[in-house]
Amino acid sequence: MADATALQGRIIAVHGRHYTVEFSDGSLRKCFPRGKKAGAAVGDHVVISPQGADEGSIDRILERRNLLYRSDDMRTKQFAANVDQLLIVVAPEPVSSDDLIGRALVAAWSAGIEPIIVLNKIDLENSIGRARERLSTLKTLGVHIIELSAHAREQMSAALLPQLSGRCTLLLGQSGMGKSTILNALVPDARAHTQEHSQALGAGKHTTTSTRLYHLPGNAGDIIDSPGFQAFGLYHLSATEIEQGFPEFADAIPHCRFYNCTHRHEPGCGVLAAIKLGTITSERHELYKRILAENEAQGHY
Repeated sequence: MADATALQGRIIAVHGRHYTVEFSDGSLRKCFPRGKKAGAAVGDHVVISPQGADEGSIDRILERRNLLYRSDDMRTKQFAANVDQLLIVVAPEPVSSDDLIGRALVAAWSAGIEPIIVLNKIDLENSIGRARERLSTLKTLGVHIIELSAHAREQMSAALLPQLSGRCTLLLGQSGMGKSTILNALVPDARAHTQEHSQALGAGKHTTTSTRLYHLPGNAGDIIDSPGFQAFGLYHLSATEIEQGFPEFADAIPHCRFYNCTHRHEPGCGVLAAIKLGTITSERHELYKRILAENEAQGHY
């Protein structure tokens, strides 16, 4: 028989083993996992048992549509669930990491999440051309690229809000790309929420390391902000799932001579043939090989 006191909510913030759970009426509770096992992520829908007036214990995580991991110093940790799209903020200056962007795209595509790139600072006329050229390969893969200047707030909102409406979006960007400027423009009280969350958890300034979900004004959609841009954790992916992270391989793989082709050295490989034809870039293939080798070294398959 179900516990009559159990409540269902959604995790909107995580800091260590502290979870902020939001309920349908807008109320919040500080919750903790039962036992030593954590396992929950921002965006998870959970069932909790109330403890006192404003705390609770997480009893169960409801079924997820997807789950994303981040990797830091060979440690992988889940951090966002039930995401509809990934918004990656890049800029002409400072130059973004192609490797990090590539890995973010693999994480998104392998989880069935739509990736979008925001090219910020388009007013930097001396370097915008080089930035567009670096993104040209991704554009040919069908990645939607939105160009804007975060300081032109009205134009930025007009470009982004239709894309964010009714969806849960994970917002990412390396330091200096303008991600925080975009978040604060879209969610004017984001900074206040962060301060409130800090006080509620008693964690002070260190809450800048936490992941948090914000509601767009009028509940038009949700944005998950994860400070920093560490590499996505990809060690849990199988070889087939890694392939799914490279959609340009799809047309070539059926032409591979061997059913278990790894697309690295086998004779009659459709992917290697496509590289010679120029339909797959060598840079993307090198990234594929690096990820595959890293996962093999971990002994996951």
